[in-house]
Amino acid sequence: MNQKRTECKRFSPIGEVVATVLQQYRPAMDQSMLHVWKIWQTAVGDAIAANARPMAFKGDMLLVHVSSSTWLHHLRMLEKEIVAKINNALGSDKMRSIKLKVGTF
Repeated sequence: MNQKRTECKRFSPIGEVVATVLQQYRPAMDQSMLHVWKIWQTAVGDAIAANARPMAFKGDMLLVHVSSSTWLHHLRMLEKEIVAKINNALGSDKMRSIKLKVGTF
């Protein structure tokens, strides 16, 4: 903790910095779930991605904010399919469920 910081001569993208910090504080299972943000649009498609975004996760559950109650209802009907698509894109069965909530993103 008392080590001096070395001067950095280059800027780092914030995503790179956040990923490095999270790797230090998240268990291995959680680290693999962080890829959900990278694969979300590809896994769920453009229409869903425009109206729903992953916001957080706890264990094997992903919290997703949606733009309206109509989308909330629609995505509840597709929940198992979305979970399967995300797990396929992640290459594992780490995600078990999605909690949908109308919110901002």
